[in-house]
Amino acid sequence: MKVHEYQARQLLHDAGIPVPPGSMVETAEEATREAERIFGGGAGLAVVKAQVHAGGRGKAGFVKLVKNANAATEAATFMLSNRMKSPQTPPEGLEVKRLLVAEAVDIAKEFYVAMLVDRARRTNTLIASAEGGVEIEKTAEERPEAIFTMPAHPTLGLQPWQAREVAFRLGFVGKTVGQAVDLMLRLDRLFRASDASLAEINPLVLTPPCDGHPDGRVMAVDAKFSFDDNALFRQKAIADLFDPAEENPLELKAREFGLSYIALDGNIGCLVNGAGLAMATMDIIKLHGGDPANFLDVGGSASEAAVTEAFRIILADPKVKGVLVNIFGGIMQCDVIARAIVSAAKTVGFTVPLTIRLEGTNVAEARRILEAAQSEIPTMQPAGDLGDAARRICAAVAGR
Repeated sequence: MKVHEYQARQLLHDAGIPVPPGSMVETAEEATREAERIFGGGAGLAVVKAQVHAGGRGKAGFVKLVKNANAATEAATFMLSNRMKSPQTPPEGLEVKRLLVAEAVDIAKEFYVAMLVDRARRTNTLIASAEGGVEIEKTAEERPEAIFTMPAHPTLGLQPWQAREVAFRLGFVGKTVGQAVDLMLRLDRLFRASDASLAEINPLVLTPPCDGHPDGRVMAVDAKFSFDDNALFRQKAIADLFDPAEENPLELKAREFGLSYIALDGNIGCLVNGAGLAMATMDIIKLHGGDPANFLDVGGSASEAAVTEAFRIILADPKVKGVLVNIFGGIMQCDVIARAIVSAAKTVGFTVPLTIRLEGTNVAEARRILEAAQSEIPTMQPAGDLGDAARRICAAVAGR
């Protein structure tokens, strides 16, 4: 589960990590009032940032530095009335419903710091770089030596000596070393306490020297968090941060019925039982020149109602031009799938090609059910095996 930047900043603030003051707003009028409050407090600059679950906001024009409340109003009006388009959004872009209006800070140096689950090392790992404020993936590819990693202790977490070593390697000096160490230790504790899978601060900044901080101040300016969905049952405060408006509505609907569904960009819908079989089904569709429209695993014990809903979800995607059903019945019984297909034909209707491959438990009964319903589902055709099914559906969709 992802959260918005303004929520991530609040989590950091609550953990004792310095962040610039700011607030989430939903209208241009609220943005104006928040900007007036910031400038009234003596700030020289403010920033207006779109709150969406996608990167590339700055290049898309959805992060604006403003010098007065009028400029904040203009920026907010633009962002709330236009869809944000970037390489990380769908082609039609994303609707912006929330903004962060925050005090801007003077920056002497930018850094990158993150905690993530390192599956190769089987522990949490701190990642840091003195090149913050940029795409860390690009830095990792072009200059891997610029990125430092520090595996944390599996049960004790990141240790002070580890954070201090990273702080020195990043180039912190004087009192900023202690600030950076404290920040990294707090980030690690927050990461573990919240069951996060990623806690990223980019950029982490060092401000210029001032009277209160002669060596500068270490602050988190932007943050990104992702959380383990499987741990949300014990993280009510985190679960309450979920924003359904940022999720695919079909994926939300699938979740209600216990279905694992992920929308993709292709045009062949897939209904499969088992994650591994679903991946293999998508691979063989690609092998025969097609493109899967989704990953959908109905699991091993889905009810007829859930499977019927799975068809409804697949066919609700306007990109879908054909459907491949691939069931290997173990716990899942093939006749349940067959009855769901007939039910979906009656309640939803199949106007696109439907290719079905069934094997396993109760397959003979399933085939009898489908043969009896052939006249009700004229677009349906059986397949002998998975390769045959993939060839059939790819050819049917290509011919439409």
